[in-house]
Order: sequence, then structure tokens, then C-alpha cells
Amino acid sequence: MPEHTHSISMLRLYQLVSPALPVGAYNFSQGLEYAVHAGWVSDEASVLQWISGVAENSIATLDVCLLLRMHAAWSDEDEVLARRWSAYLLASRESEELRAEERHLGRSLAKILMSLELTQAGSFIKDTNTSYACMFALASSHWKIDGIQTANAYVWAWCENQVLAALKLLAIGQTAGQRMLDALLQRIPALVQHASTIADEDIGVAAPRIGMASAWHETQYSRLFRS
Repeated sequence: MPEHTHSISMLRLYQLVSPALPVGAYNFSQGLEYAVHAGWVSDEASVLQWISGVAENSIATLDVCLLLRMHAAWSDEDEVLARRWSAYLLASRESEELRAEERHLGRSLAKILMSLELTQAGSFIKDTNTSYACMFALASSHWKIDGIQTANAYVWAWCENQVLAALKLLAIGQTAGQRMLDALLQRIPALVQHASTIADEDIGVAAPRIGMASAWHETQYSRLFRS
């Protein structure tokens, strides 16, 4: 790939993970708000432990595995397979809240991609099986971004959103947030590399507390984040 083209592709990747991208990820905590409410998470160390645990036992073993498969499917122009993996991801979400978040982010990103003249995204705007990961993979494949780089950026964006949610929920400070992000970013390449080796039959989640927290968050009396 020519250097100029590669530079544009990487800038497109930055655009995809930018907090300025209006998909609404800041509205969701993915169970973290309930974890704070229940006292499971209360300080910098426990926040980092929570985020690291979910990243290792859910994001890397489900989201990234399927993101890589959808990226490969889009690169091969196999929309049917991409849709199949998108539906699989939604079916693997453990609560209605998590499924609603996935659909909301996915459809929002599809609308943005349509506005950027990526017309393949159009049919996903109202599809009930549209996932955020599927649209993320479509965009990165279309913009010639490598699958591993795509996955690294996807996990980084998820980690950043979780840390920002923690900063809203707990009085731990912006500097603590940067320390956590520094610790998390050093783990991301290994998580993505491991995800790339997971066979189809081994894809799944081994983080029961996030599913429980998300389900209980749906009826939590006082909430800052959307359910």
C-alpha cells in the first residue's frame, strides 16, 4: 500500500474510535454502574481489575473474535457471512440491555457510514441484527485497514469508554484514568493476538458478573447511564 494511502487509512481508523463520533457509546456503562452501586468496584484498583477482567474474558473471547471474522468476510465481499456473525454476536449478549446497546451503536454507526457514502451500510440501519462490531468491521475493511489494527483500535475504544464511565461514577480523578488507560493499552496487543487464535467452537464469554450486573442495572432505582 502506498504511504499516502496507508496514512489516510490510519486517519480513518482514528476517526472510527474518536469520542467525537456520534454513536452514543458514552450513554452506556455495560454493567459498570451496577458494579459500583453494589460495591464490587470502588477505587482505581478495583476499576482496573473489573475492566481488565471483562476485556480478557468477554471482549477478547467474543467481540474481537467475531470482529476479525466479520472483517475477513467484508474483505472477501461476503455480506451473508458478515451478517451471520453479526447475528451470532447479538445472540451471545447476556442481557436485553447489552443487546439494546449493541443495536443502538450499530445502527448509529451505519447512519454515519451512509453519510460518508459507504452505501453498503444502508440496509443495516433498520436491521435488528445490526451490531456495532459488524459496522466497525465494514468501515475498516472498506478503508483498507488491517484486521489486527482494527481489533486493537476496537478494544482501545471500549477500554476508553469504560474508564470514562468509571470517572463519572467514582471520585478517582483524571490522572487515575490515564494510569488505568496506560495499563490497559499495554495488554491490548496480547488480547487481540490471543483472540485471533480462538477457534469458532471456543468463542464465548466467561464473565458472569457483567451479565448479572447489566441485567440488574435494568431495574436499578437511580441510574446515570442508559438502560
